[in-house]
Amino acid sequence: MFPTFDERPTRSATTFDAERTERERARERAAMEALASKRSTRENEEDGRRQLVVFEKNFYYEHPSVTARARERVEGFMREREIRVTKGTDVPRCVETFDEASFPGYLTRDLKARESFKAPSAVQSQAWPVALSGRDLVAIAETGSGKTLSYVCPAIVHVNAQPLLGKGEGPIALVLAPTRELACQIELEVAAFAASSEVKHVCVYGGVPKPPQIRALKTGQSEICVATPGRLIDFLDCGVTNLKRTSFVVLDEADRMLDMGFEPQIRRILNKVRPDRQILMFTATWPREVREIARDFLKTDPVEIRIGGSGDGLLASKNVTQIVEVLESRDKYDRLIKILETEMDGSRLLVFVETKSGVDELTRKLRVNGWPALGLHGDKNQEERDWVLGEFRDGKSPIMLATGVASRGLDVDGIKCVINYDFPKDASEYVHRVGRTGRAGKLGKSYTFFTVDDGKHARELTEILKDAKQPIPSSLRQFASS
Repeated sequence: MFPTFDERPTRSATTFDAERTERERARERAAMEALASKRSTRENEEDGRRQLVVFEKNFYYEHPSVTARARERVEGFMREREIRVTKGTDVPRCVETFDEASFPGYLTRDLKARESFKAPSAVQSQAWPVALSGRDLVAIAETGSGKTLSYVCPAIVHVNAQPLLGKGEGPIALVLAPTRELACQIELEVAAFAASSEVKHVCVYGGVPKPPQIRALKTGQSEICVATPGRLIDFLDCGVTNLKRTSFVVLDEADRMLDMGFEPQIRRILNKVRPDRQILMFTATWPREVREIARDFLKTDPVEIRIGGSGDGLLASKNVTQIVEVLESRDKYDRLIKILETEMDGSRLLVFVETKSGVDELTRKLRVNGWPALGLHGDKNQEERDWVLGEFRDGKSPIMLATGVASRGLDVDGIKCVINYDFPKDASEYVHRVGRTGRAGKLGKSYTFFTVDDGKHARELTEILKDAKQPIPSSLRQFASS
């Protein structure tokens, strides 16, 4: 039989005290171990910092012409190019020519050799002196404004001034981009300007085999690494590479990376970079999330510049004639055909559709009717995406339909016209879609179909058109005021 309650054995007060004392001792031991672990980690981090390779990041020499330039002329040039310095002390003056940028001869020759380049773009005029001075920078500029070379050229100068990479050492310059398309576009620019000084570079992104990327990272072939956050985190976590030598960091399309949910990965990556690194952020919009990242990681008197626009609104390229047409959904296809008949002259035309199935359906419909169209979206494998982009870039298929995957980072020469068959989910995406044409100082055109279902975006779209000095249809104004 089971004992009754009174018969069950009881523990004395002494026993309870002993057990409580043992629990307290266990807690104290755990606390001491945790403290020791933290102290050890802190000591290791401090040791790591003490062992960091010393590096130089100020390479800027102000050209005598810049020094001698009257203040009134400098201010007039900035007004004309819509350059505003909105934060920072002792900011270097902007430059007006490639020679004034004080790059090494090999870079200046490469810049002048490009037929499309006559002078620095607005963002380059101000970003180059700041970046070469070793300062942290936030540049808010419209798409197609020459942002890529604003950091690629200073990155090459920075890398060439550092000791060579040893086996197993990670990159010196790191460029983070939101999509593999943008990452590949950036690396093409890096390759074009790194060749003359034999700077080694690698592009790290998902959707392709890892071994070639791993080999480049492990053998010191990655002085400049262009990467998407996800694939880079994979390589960092499994020990393929490290960021101990990384002293120059770029966040390109920072707003897009945050839109895509990469903030935790960006923070993890930046926390692995040496604390005295230089950071450059380039973005077309300036939302709260981007401001928080800038506040947390750009600590030492960062410079903030804004090109064009007013206030903190969205900045659409003023090189693009923006035509917004308010119409019924059922009329969109017929209107698209009329635009293609008008604009099709062998130049490239880019059509944005909101969904993957929409891209496939519209592509089939156009091809059945004899139009040379191909589709691009995220469900296609990397080989097929590269093939579609190649056909479009070479002009073999001058009409490309795409989802938002191509709205940023697609830098193809000669895109004559962008057609927003579907209005995007937010106005900032509209800005980036329109920015695929009218790049590098050239003129472009965009058509946007706007239906009653898009009415909630009318007010913001109206402001974008107003800031870019574009015509606003009366029907769109009615949507905006309702």
